[in-house]
Amino acid sequence: MSIVLITGGSRGIGAATALACTRRGIGVILTYNSNPDGAAGVVDRITEAGGTAVALKLDVADNTSFPAFGEDVRAALQTTWGRTTFDYLVNNAGCGLYNPITTVTEAQFDGLFNVHLKGPFFLTQTLLPLIADGGHIVNMTSATTRVATAGVAPYASFKGGLEVLTRYLAKELGDRRIRANSISPGAIRTELGGGLNDESENLLAAQTALGRVGEPEEVGTAVASLLADDNRWINAQNIEVAGGFNI
Repeated sequence: MSIVLITGGSRGIGAATALACTRRGIGVILTYNSNPDGAAGVVDRITEAGGTAVALKLDVADNTSFPAFGEDVRAALQTTWGRTTFDYLVNNAGCGLYNPITTVTEAQFDGLFNVHLKGPFFLTQTLLPLIADGGHIVNMTSATTRVATAGVAPYASFKGGLEVLTRYLAKELGDRRIRANSISPGAIRTELGGGLNDESENLLAAQTALGRVGEPEEVGTAVASLLADDNRWINAQNIEVAGGFNI
């Protein structure tokens, strides 16, 4: 059985990805920070579907916690699957901020940087010894790196940095046959940044070729599909899953 580790797996796109991977027979380690009940609920749904999952606490903004988290992962692999490695890492955990550049504070800037770029960089570095050769890293980026949306400059900037990091991971890990790609969602119905209201949803739907916002399951299915061996020659790419956003 292949195993995937998904950060921010207690809700939204992370939870949908965990369930999509389960349907493909992949074991799941998901992380949560402030939502243990949500994580437990996802684990229960996976178990009910005949899959195997473990939920571990992780604050991706706190890189000092990563060595201990790595040991937690190592223990979970051995206890639950009798393995010493896992196959796929999905850097998904995130948070939102909708402020114009003129009002963003340094603390807000640093907080987003820690979650969306510094965290994935050093978490991936920490977990590389546990990722099996021939594995795959998927970083969750954003369509806001391509289409400027007022109020999300720091978020989009760090997601853009994560896209660049993805290409460097693919380059430097090629000798281990580890692929690295990024998935770039458009407007998705999640709780990020407080979620969508009717006005914002209608606006985003009008900017999307398919005339609606996306659902977390549509992104989760795309991630699970990308992990499959059928897509083993896709590497160092950013794939937009956005329904034709602002084209």
